[in-house]
Amino acid sequence: MDTYENNRANEMTLQKLLRLFRDCGVNRLYVKLLSPNDNSKNQPYFGGDFSSLNIFPTGPISVVESASKKSLGEKRFIYKAPLSFRWIGPDGTIYPSPNAKLILYPQYPEVRFSGFLSNSSVDASQWMDPSRKGRVEGRILLMGVTEDGITLGYLIIPGAGVGDEVREAISAHSATGVFHELPLADDASDNKRLLLNRLREIHLSGWIPSQRLDSRGNILACNSFNCGGYTLEAKFGITPNGFSEPDYLGWELKQYSVKSFARVNSQVVTLMTPEPNEGFYKERGVADFIRMFGYKDVSGKADRLNFGGIHRFSAPASRTGLALNVHGFDHQSGKITDPNGGIVLETVHGEVAAKWAFPRLLDHWKRKHERAVYVPSIMRLEPNRSYHFGNKIKVGEQTDFCFLLSALCKGLVYYDPGIKMEGASTTKPEIKRRSQFRIRSESLGALYKHFMDVDLLDVPKG
Repeated sequence: MDTYENNRANEMTLQKLLRLFRDCGVNRLYVKLLSPNDNSKNQPYFGGDFSSLNIFPTGPISVVESASKKSLGEKRFIYKAPLSFRWIGPDGTIYPSPNAKLILYPQYPEVRFSGFLSNSSVDASQWMDPSRKGRVEGRILLMGVTEDGITLGYLIIPGAGVGDEVREAISAHSATGVFHELPLADDASDNKRLLLNRLREIHLSGWIPSQRLDSRGNILACNSFNCGGYTLEAKFGITPNGFSEPDYLGWELKQYSVKSFARVNSQVVTLMTPEPNEGFYKERGVADFIRMFGYKDVSGKADRLNFGGIHRFSAPASRTGLALNVHGFDHQSGKITDPNGGIVLETVHGEVAAKWAFPRLLDHWKRKHERAVYVPSIMRLEPNRSYHFGNKIKVGEQTDFCFLLSALCKGLVYYDPGIKMEGASTTKPEIKRRSQFRIRSESLGALYKHFMDVDLLDVPKG
């Protein structure tokens, strides 16, 4: 029996459909109106950029040679990202789709959906096969994302009454690329509204003792330099989990320190802290890297070597002599030209001291930055370490990995490491690793399609 053409599917309503997704743990729901080319042969089109990668959790991204014969004699490489995807039937039956994946074609660029019917017991092939009904108008694909990174798909076929309800519902909500987001409950439960209201409450709370949560949700005192972020997360009930997923209802919380709430536009924000995964740093280890490219501590601390200082695009840093560059990216067109490329630190002779390969960076960026809110904070030490979070915040939506690369090529994003080796002459030196990419808060808008400054005191309560 066709999974989506039966009595239960015909009786489906929008409220029943939303309840179906909620009961399966879905907390974000996206809708795509399928075009004639969205079928199993042509692969459904998920956008002319990489934004769809940001909303659907995937496994590790790999680079593979394209099987396409369009460019004879020229090898083309693509990215593949496995998707933990299952179809869900009108009766709640789950049909795993083990070969589902997103394919990124960086030369265009575009993302397409592949393998979603392969080795799956779902009976939906006639609606996705172009030789049958896979090109008809009126098909709708819903894709819901759960907290643990599973994507659930539901197909609405032409003529189903729930299709009209879905079309009417998405007309009032924003789109992320080719997808419309459909709230799972009424407007009062809108994730962005909940986020802003909670941030407003936190701001109005005034000074908050420095704290963090342990893995069980217990409140602990926090006394390190990065306690501002931990304190903000604690007030949202976020426990450390070690996963690179958004913090709260699909939103990433980014705290940054300021001296005054009147100067929130001129401060440094740490975007990410990924370790290099190629080059001398990876091949020889961080100790040899520091000895080769580092320098003696400038304050005179004995037996200590440092690797630090701001490294901007194409300009050798004064202390390390290394320049930050991007291999495999055309900053004029804003496109990736070599999927095996990456952000590199290199010598004047072209030796790669450290490299952050595109697949690893892309995987990190898509998880953490699609929707982000940047919250300024002031810290005081007396009578105890406490934080006050500001009312003037920055909200970014719909990023793209190429926006990051473009900002780096413009000098807006830079590498500012804090790597050191103490006891350098001993057999067991103590090493601290901290690779960090930063940007000034006034330049954050370069990373998003939609960016705005929000005064939390202007946000309606409730």
